[in-house]
Amino acid sequence: MKYATALTAMALAVSGGAAMAQDQTTACLITKTDTNPFFVKMREGAQQKAEELGIKLMNFAGKYDGDHETQAQAIETCIAAEADGILLLASDTSSIVSSVEQAQQAGAIVIALDTPLSPADAADATFATDNFRAGELIGQWAAAKLGDEAENARIAFLDLNVSQPTVGVLRDQGFMQGFGIDIKDAARYGDEDDPRIVGHDVTQGNEEGGRQAMENLLAKDPNINVVYTINEPAAAGAYEALDSLGRADDVLIVSVDGGCPGVQNIRDGVIGATAQQYPLDMAALGIEAIHQYAQDGTLPQPTEGKDFFDTGVELVTDEPVEGVTSISVDEGLERCWG
Repeated sequence: MKYATALTAMALAVSGGAAMAQDQTTACLITKTDTNPFFVKMREGAQQKAEELGIKLMNFAGKYDGDHETQAQAIETCIAAEADGILLLASDTSSIVSSVEQAQQAGAIVIALDTPLSPADAADATFATDNFRAGELIGQWAAAKLGDEAENARIAFLDLNVSQPTVGVLRDQGFMQGFGIDIKDAARYGDEDDPRIVGHDVTQGNEEGGRQAMENLLAKDPNINVVYTINEPAAAGAYEALDSLGRADDVLIVSVDGGCPGVQNIRDGVIGATAQQYPLDMAALGIEAIHQYAQDGTLPQPTEGKDFFDTGVELVTDEPVEGVTSISVDEGLERCWG
């Protein structure tokens, strides 16, 4: 948003003004990889909306999760193509900022998807799931499901990686608040002193990581009965570890994402509930924002009371509890991805 004045001046300098709006709008979508189902669904949503609005869409992705250099090169390509806007799901939220600034100086609006940049205001806007709320929903559900026994819970936290400002911390801390745990500093996990917490381990968001982390925490306390997981692949790995010990049926597993395999795992009894996010909507709304900006220079505004545009989250379960709004597995399968 800090470039709005300069961009407005640039727009006024174009002879006739309206001539700029008559040119085809060009947008870029840059994701972390092109194989993750979440990113595939983003690309689908962006492409559908771009075709609907007559926008030329250029798609880019890193070669692997964490491939900052390829994303920076993609921004350079978008600048050379005189793109009107860039939708960016950054692998490195701080290192990419210099490239983002170059794109903004060239006249493009840059919208962060899913994960805010660091600092967040380096992007002109952020379109994302409220990941804290996603965690809070599964925490509230788990506490209500246990009832009075929530006071005696033994909770394992299967996080993404070490505590740092990411969606992983937001989901983790949201779960704690929903479950009734004092989260201390909401920007990090590990400083809590609630005796119900067995510990944290990292999964890298994959099935093998989830299995290993679950084994590690079970070695610390074999009486774990609640498992928070960063995402559904980690949840599937945790279930495998529990199942190998005959514990799968007496441990409550909750997760976040809402991919089709994860929602199916609720039906199959692997996961109790998950918080579903909507990558197709996230990208489609981003394309709409770029289109609007190209037409009249209007910048997207955050959701009231938040510093980002909230693209929605729903709790999915076939075991609803009083006081926590949820949708059924059938509804979740209709809206899932992957």
